[in-house]
Amino acid sequence: MSGIGLLNGLVTFQKHILEIKNMKRTLSIALLLMTLAISGFAQEKPTVIKLDQTPGKFEKEGLSLKPGKYIFEVTNLGVDHEVGFVITPVVNGKEGEHVQASYLGKTIKNGEKSQSKVVELKAGTYNYFCPLNPTPHYKITVTDQK
Repeated sequence: MSGIGLLNGLVTFQKHILEIKNMKRTLSIALLLMTLAISGFAQEKPTVIKLDQTPGKFEKEGLSLKPGKYIFEVTNLGVDHEVGFVITPVVNGKEGEHVQASYLGKTIKNGEKSQSKVVELKAGTYNYFCPLNPTPHYKITVTDQK
């Protein structure tokens, strides 16, 4: 084999090496994108908790939940004015700041319903109540119980 043939063979070999490196890079990027897409579909969907509010109270008086993501859907059943909903954490027996995501999308008139945004609850104690329709403050217990 002449020197020129050897040089051409070496150049061709280097081109193949670059093509293989580019293919590996492309496959790595494709694998990363597929992993991200699959993990996006695997995200936990929030559980919808439905609560009915009647004059002076909620029909469901307390909740026991697992840590996770929730949407609270409240229906006004017979309260003659607009009502709302809020959750507060309870630490050492005292209510903390309102969980902003727990507010309903709008105040609701008799016969209407509305939902909160997604609320992520961690293990602990919370209260829920209506600040517009004076209701008791009901307990939400969030534990990792199986």
